[in-house]
Amino acid sequence: MSASQAAPKVAVVLSGCGVYDGAEIHEAVLTLLALSRQGATVQCFAPDVAQHHVINHLTGQPDDGASRNVLVESARIARGRIAPLGDYQAADFDAIVFPGGFGAAKNLCSFAFDGPDCTVNPDIEQAIRATHAAGKPIGALCIAPALITRVLKSVTVTIGSDSGTAEAIAAMGGSHTITTHGEVVIDATNKIATTPCYMLDATISQIADGAEAVVKAVLSLARQ
Repeated sequence: MSASQAAPKVAVVLSGCGVYDGAEIHEAVLTLLALSRQGATVQCFAPDVAQHHVINHLTGQPDDGASRNVLVESARIARGRIAPLGDYQAADFDAIVFPGGFGAAKNLCSFAFDGPDCTVNPDIEQAIRATHAAGKPIGALCIAPALITRVLKSVTVTIGSDSGTAEAIAAMGGSHTITTHGEVVIDATNKIATTPCYMLDATISQIADGAEAVVKAVLSLARQ
C-alpha cells in the first residue's frame, strides 16, 4: 500500500468471457465483488489479441467459423471499463489479480496445449515480471497459478489437488500445495496468493469463498 494509505488500487486481468475459451465468469465477477467489499478500487485489463478459438458454451464444441478478441470479450465482464494490458504500469497499482478459466491457459499462455513447455503472451509476462520486481502482490485463481509459475518459476502455489497439473507446476520450477475449497496458499517471499476455485468440483458459493480469501490475502500482502 502507498504511504498515504489510500484505498488499494488493484489490476484484474481477464482472458475473455466464458469458462471454455475465456475468463471464468463466476471467478471474475466474485473477485471484483470481493475487491469492492474490501474497499479496493479496480481497473480491469486484458491483452488485445485474438482468442485461441471460440467454444460454443451450449454444446462445448469449437465454433470453427468464429473469431473473437480477448479485450473485446473481456469488456463484457468489465462493463466496458477495461484497458489493453499493454497500458498496465505496475507503479500505478498495489496488486494484480488473475481469475481463472480456460482463457488463462489458452489466451494468456498456451498451457492448455503445451503444458510445462507453454509460451506466455508478452504483455502478460511483462505485467507479471514488473509487478514481482516492484515487490507487489499477485493473486491467481483456478488454473492461473500455472501461468504465474511459468513466468516466475520458483514459487509456491495451489491449483487444488489435480495431480497432472501439480506435476506440470513442478516441471516449471514451482512447488505445489494441495488445498480444498476456500483455502489459500501464500508464498510470502514472492508475495503470491493462490486458490483453486473451479479446479475443484465447486459450487458458486465455494467460488465466492475462494475469491474472498485470495483477495484478503493479496490486500494483506499489499499492506506489508
